[in-house]
Amino acid sequence: MTRILVSADMEGATGVTWPADCLPGTPEWQRCRPMLTSDVNAAIAGFFDGGATEVLVNEAHMTMRNLLLEQLDDRAQLLTGRHKDLSMVEGVQRGDVDGIAFVGYHTGAGDEGVLAHTYLGNSLTGVFVDGVRAGEGLLNSLVAAEYGTPVVLVTGDDRTCADARGYAPDAPAVAVKDYVSRYAAVCRTPARTAADIHAGAAKAVALAVRRPPAAPRERTVEIEFDAEHLAGAAAIVPGVTQTGPRRVAYTAPTMYEGIRCFKAVTTLVSAAVEEWYG
Repeated sequence: MTRILVSADMEGATGVTWPADCLPGTPEWQRCRPMLTSDVNAAIAGFFDGGATEVLVNEAHMTMRNLLLEQLDDRAQLLTGRHKDLSMVEGVQRGDVDGIAFVGYHTGAGDEGVLAHTYLGNSLTGVFVDGVRAGEGLLNSLVAAEYGTPVVLVTGDDRTCADARGYAPDAPAVAVKDYVSRYAAVCRTPARTAADIHAGAAKAVALAVRRPPAAPRERTVEIEFDAEHLAGAAAIVPGVTQTGPRRVAYTAPTMYEGIRCFKAVTTLVSAAVEEWYG
């Protein structure tokens, strides 16, 4: 038995370059949903062709209701909807996931990359774990490691693939577009990206071997914002301390607790953002 969890984000999907492309409810989002589904289907097919026996897809973008279930590969199952314990990597805590794939991922806040951000589309200018700048890929990989699950595949733009070498150096990284600016990219067609993702996923199955869970270790998370009032809002969360005009920090005993605190901070901060001035 080889069980794969696919964490499916949207900013790094084929053809997505503009906020409206991944903003639920817009015509552009409706147009890009089939391309996201195509990326995920290519990964599913590749995993099964490579020998996987079970694939669970966890929606990881915004409302977490983006994939077209009616077009999804019948061999997979879809976890869709919000308010999940581990959000983007929900399901990894079952302890029986042999490998996790990050499909449609992107670079983090403060880095170059198409639609680069960390959890919030704006407001955060940097997230650091133990002093290392961290995007969603690194954050989620540290959570998965605590359950013995390696990252076996990453797809997104070329900068995302380069970033993945820092947290999943052995995993195939498939670029579906090349970064030009935060809102522009040279895009490959869905047929081409599907073939590339399928090939990467088929190879990735060999890496899907559960490891001993990473030993729990204390993690220090620092978050930098684009406005000082957001740091004040974040510091309302117990255990979070304001360390500068636009920066907060907290220490968590595990990355599981670290990501849950991060969710609390970003949820509170998003409520403190005003329409015109942030």
